[in-house]
Amino acid sequence: MSDSRVLILGGCGRIGRNVAADVARFTEAEITLTYHHHPPKNSPYPAIPLDVEDDEQLRQILGQYQLVVHCAGPFHHRTGAVLKHCIEQGVHYVDVSDSYDFVQKLLPYHPEAQQAGVTAIVSTGIFPGMSNSLVRYGVEQLDRAETIRLYYGVGGSGGAGLTVMRTTFLGLKEPFQAWLGGKWQEVHPYSDRQNVTFPQPCGSIGVYWYDMPETHSLVKSFPTVQNVITKFGSYPDFYNHLTWITAHVFPKSWLINGTEFLAQVSYNMTQFTDQFSGVGVAIQVEVEGWKDNQACVVRSQLSHPNTAQIAGHGTGGIVQGILAGTLQKPGVWSVEEAVPTHWFLQTLAEREITLS
Repeated sequence: MSDSRVLILGGCGRIGRNVAADVARFTEAEITLTYHHHPPKNSPYPAIPLDVEDDEQLRQILGQYQLVVHCAGPFHHRTGAVLKHCIEQGVHYVDVSDSYDFVQKLLPYHPEAQQAGVTAIVSTGIFPGMSNSLVRYGVEQLDRAETIRLYYGVGGSGGAGLTVMRTTFLGLKEPFQAWLGGKWQEVHPYSDRQNVTFPQPCGSIGVYWYDMPETHSLVKSFPTVQNVITKFGSYPDFYNHLTWITAHVFPKSWLINGTEFLAQVSYNMTQFTDQFSGVGVAIQVEVEGWKDNQACVVRSQLSHPNTAQIAGHGTGGIVQGILAGTLQKPGVWSVEEAVPTHWFLQTLAEREITLS
């Protein structure tokens, strides 16, 4: 839609810039970015200052756009104010949240979004995001799905910025709930190492339990599933060992009070090692269940040399669909609830991303 206006909150960060690039490539929308502290240098898009926690600013600005993309993380401590104001002003909403606690703040807005005709799709990007669609792709090939396994591998920083580093360390602070044996059970982050062979650029690396919002939405979306396993790893492998030490050896107070310090140190380290490891990502999804009364496993993989870039593709594809009218579904939805498999596969093909 050539007359559409898209506002990208946090659009000057790594993920936000890649979302903007994808939206610019695949739509004719007019794009505006927001920044909190420092205006961007040499941005191809106009940028305006905005504090996403300032209700008055949100009220004044959001109604000027057809769609808002919320990339202003970390999301662990964000409120649902952006979505609230989008619904009040009839503006479609997409975010790149990787925090289940944040998503929980948005789900109660589902009836209001439906009534207002606002499509809100949460936790888009690569993982969560494309990972959810890979699961739906696998589930649809079975008569009954029982176990979902999601494995993620990322090189160094993944081409992302400090926000992603902060999010990683925030996710190590507390045990989390995993869906195992048809019930919620406590799991410790970065435990139970498992070796997984991904497509290049990752190759064979160790992965560990990590809390992901996909778990909760997938349990809701596919009620026959008894187990959802989400494991994450980095390469080079010594980052996994450092992260394990951080999660299991460091005093808990270090994680609570030292998140910014740990994020800064890790970011500076990866700026050096990224030159050798690259910043790619790979995902492997296994959906185990039954087909024609036979036990069956559907396995799918995708990879990309730049994690931040493919995250931009994942979110940009959904923005493209909403603006075109093909993904408009009023309410607050997870990716697998809102995005049909045929649209997901079309999005991959348009962006020359291969699914194996």
